[in-house]
Amino acid sequence: MLDPAAVVSISELNRLARQSLEREFPLLWVAGEISNLTRAASGHVYFSLKDETAQARCVMFRSRAQSIPWRLENGQQVEARALVSLYEPRGDFQLNIEALRRAGQGRLFEAFARLKARLETEGLFASARKRPLPRFPRRIGIISSPRAAALHDVLVALKRRAPHLTAILYPTLVQGESAAEEIAKAIVMAGQRNECDLLLIVRGGGSIEDLWAFNEEVVARAIVASPLPIISGVGHETDTTITDYVSDLRAATPTAAAEIATQGWHEAAGEIADLKAALGRAMQYRIARKQQELDHLSLRLIHPATRVAQARDRLALLGSQLDVSLAHGLRRHRDRLNRAALRLARAIPRTESRSGQIGLLAQRLDAAIRHQQQKRLGTLGSIAAALAHLNPEATLARGFSIVRDANGHLVTDAASLQTGQIVSLYLAHGGAEASILTSTADHRPIAT
Repeated sequence: MLDPAAVVSISELNRLARQSLEREFPLLWVAGEISNLTRAASGHVYFSLKDETAQARCVMFRSRAQSIPWRLENGQQVEARALVSLYEPRGDFQLNIEALRRAGQGRLFEAFARLKARLETEGLFASARKRPLPRFPRRIGIISSPRAAALHDVLVALKRRAPHLTAILYPTLVQGESAAEEIAKAIVMAGQRNECDLLLIVRGGGSIEDLWAFNEEVVARAIVASPLPIISGVGHETDTTITDYVSDLRAATPTAAAEIATQGWHEAAGEIADLKAALGRAMQYRIARKQQELDHLSLRLIHPATRVAQARDRLALLGSQLDVSLAHGLRRHRDRLNRAALRLARAIPRTESRSGQIGLLAQRLDAAIRHQQQKRLGTLGSIAAALAHLNPEATLARGFSIVRDANGHLVTDAASLQTGQIVSLYLAHGGAEASILTSTADHRPIAT
């Protein structure tokens, strides 16, 4: 709260006033007529909004002004999204404009949104409902105004891309109160007459009011009911209407609609040119190949007498080669037969000289076997005597015994025994259990 007794400067007063205005007034829409319009070199736009009894200074900074889709002029009725503020250096009350729209656009946008939502719910925008476009249409219908620049653009594009096509105009108004009804009637007429393969609905760009006829439900219903596939070419690329949504295809501009309609013919022209060039190359290649074959065949053309003489000479040559080959073959086979006979003669065994050697080797083998047997028998006897000496049963037979504790472990040291401990005695014949009476390391254990 400002102290009433305090003295403030003009700068401070203007600052406080600006802050108070911006705090108390939210962003709001203000309707009025543009006047005193000025464009600064910086890109900012200055103007006043007025009505019958008052006006307010306005500023729209460059970043905001660049987003306006039309050119501002004095006298235009607009609705401004504004921040109530104050220009501190001069103390001027002003509106900082955030956005502009033509007067009544808010109502139109709401109507557009409601109709769009309802038609979309009914499925009129669904891709499954859209009809395929003919690739090679022969007659193209155009729904537009005869005086529209868009019609001229479409006709120029059709003539440039497919001059053989027939264009049929269904004239209608494209702007005004009765435009929607006339557009719908033209669509119905084109479907009833059924004299074209494809229908274009075209109009140049404009404000939402200018294009509103293409946002009417009667036009949308006529497009959906039409038996002809339809391309919508309404407005510029940034303009969107209900007609765009219900048509089978939307083009960015009227010229783009004509280009899409003739795309098949345009592509076909290029394909035909490519095929023509390929056919020319194939024909040239085939002709060149046949000429080469003809050259080769011409070299093979020989006079019959010459061919007979050549055959006679070749026959004589082959006869001499046959004689040489036969003689060479006979010599080769004779040599192979001689070598085989020599190897056979060398391979016949000499049994007479080998009989004595076999008898002598048999005697030596018998002597060697007997010697090895005697040697192995002596070794076996020595091993048997050693095993008999190490046999524990022989030791037991001499009066010794084997002592094991309760766990079956051998007892080899009297010091490991305890008085009263039960041990097992194993003798040469049988065994017994005994109890230790005394056990010392110096004396023999006494067992009972």
